[in-house]
Amino acid sequence: MNAISPGQLSDWLQHHTDANAPEALPVVLDVREPWELQTASVKPEGFELVAMPMRSVPARVAELDRDRPIACLCHHGARSAQVVQFLEGQGFTHVVNIHGGIHAWSAERDPGVPVY
Repeated sequence: MNAISPGQLSDWLQHHTDANAPEALPVVLDVREPWELQTASVKPEGFELVAMPMRSVPARVAELDRDRPIACLCHHGARSAQVVQFLEGQGFTHVVNIHGGIHAWSAERDPGVPVY
């Protein structure tokens, strides 16, 4: 499984953004629960933010585009790692885990994101 830190996200986005299809931005798939999204959320800058709680991913996997790069995000990185493994098992090939989750996001990328 591939993983990146929140601090590496900008480079990952740049590498995975198709200049010929700017409408098809990479996806940050936030697999946290709705109450967690209300507590702390990220601003979609250079990516499309999709909220899909981990437990709903198997039933909603058809909503995800297999051709778009996906970076999975949770609180600390454990749930998102499980989702990456699931998606890879479903044939997704451009999927990474954001190691450290939104907690690390606050430290490395946007200190305005609350820590919980």
